[in-house]
Formats: sequence, structure tokens, C-alpha cells
Amino acid sequence: MYAIVEMAGQQFKVAKDQKVYVHRLQTEEGKKVTFDNVLLLDDGTNVTIGAPAIDGAAVEAKVIKHLRGDKVIVFHKKRRKGYRKKNGHRQSLTEIVIESIVAKGAKKSKAAEPKKAVPKKEAAPKKADGKAAPVEVSVASKPKTEKAPAKKAAPKKEAKTKRDDLTKIEGVGPKAAEAMVNAGLDSFAKVAKAKPEAIEAILAEASSRLAHLVANTWPQQAKLAADGKWDELKELQDNLDGGRK
Repeated sequence: MYAIVEMAGQQFKVAKDQKVYVHRLQTEEGKKVTFDNVLLLDDGTNVTIGAPAIDGAAVEAKVIKHLRGDKVIVFHKKRRKGYRKKNGHRQSLTEIVIESIVAKGAKKSKAAEPKKAVPKKEAAPKKADGKAAPVEVSVASKPKTEKAPAKKAAPKKEAKTKRDDLTKIEGVGPKAAEAMVNAGLDSFAKVAKAKPEAIEAILAEASSRLAHLVANTWPQQAKLAADGKWDELKELQDNLDGGRK
């Protein structure tokens, strides 16, 4: 006999006395836990499929221990951008053992609470002719207060101009682009007019890690990008090695 049941957001095919590793549960070690979202049940002769779950069916299990899974390495890299990022992750798990599979008669773990009835408002009393009687309301006189002076409208902020993405130049990474923008080279047109020696001096002054970069083709690439000649730029970059000739 086996069942397909949803446990901690995952679906498992389980049988009696089987050990299963699921996402971390809030139940303490040694205590029992019941999963009532059974999607399929096979008792050896009949197969019952839920729509989506089977009413009255449940899987009872016992929590053995809480643990963490094997370490998984997550590595990101962007080609020609000098971008690399490495992270590790260990999933929090719970080891459980299946004690029994109940086909009928299991109770739901949490019953839906009935909604509270909203009290109705009492209707206003009516006169003999059917019209509603007027209701007297006493209004306390309030002292007149002077109006507060109108606040001056705040000056509108000037819209920021979009900068060119200098990382489209082969050999320019995020750090190099940031150093160039801080030095005033924030567009393809400005980079195209700059000399390679001046760009290399800016990079070396910004960080010692950028001093090894060679910018002998950056003005030429920036000129093509500023003119919108992307096909020619791609053809040029295919013949470069990290932005170098």
C-alpha cells in the first residue's frame, strides 16, 4: 500500500516504515505529525485519485530529527564583464518515518473558523403615516479657528538623464564603468573623444585592481556605439581579446 501526499510544499510517494526527508517542519523531534493532503491512494487492489485531495485519507508520521542537507554551490558569471559571484547553500530538512496510511476517517488538522455575523443596524422609528420620524441631533458649537496658511508647493525635481551603459564596451566591467563615470566619462560620445592613455590613468587612480586594463580600443568602440553602429561594433568585438587588439 502506498500514497502520494503533499508534505511541506512537496509531493512524495510514501509507504509504511519509509524514511523521508522533507523541508524543515515546526514539529519537535519525537512527536507525531499528520499530513491530510493525500492526492492518490493505492491499497493493492483499488487506486483512488483525489479531486484534488481524498476526503478522510491521511498519512501519519513521526519526526526523527532536524538536520541540514549537503552544501550546494551557486556560481554566477557574466562573460566579458569581469563579474563572478559564488555562494553556498544548505537546505534545512527534517527526517520523518511513515508510521501508517489511513484511507478513511482521518480528521482535518485545522478546521475552518466560521465567519462572525455582522450586526444589522436598527431601522429608524416610523410615524403612523409610514414616514420616518426625524431624529434630533444636538451639535455643540465649536470655536472658530483660523485657517492655516497654505503650504508652498515643493519645487519639482529635475528628471535625471539616463547614462550610457559603458559595460557594452568590451573590456569594461562594472567597476571600470563606475570609475569612468566618476571622472566625467558618462557617455559613449565622451569616451570616444578621450585618449586611451587618459582612460588608463583614470582607472589606475581609481583602484590598483583596474591598473592592468588596456583601453587602446575603447574610444573606437565607444564611437561606434555613439553612432548606433551596433553591427560594426559586434564585428569589431569578435576580433578582440578582452577589449585588446
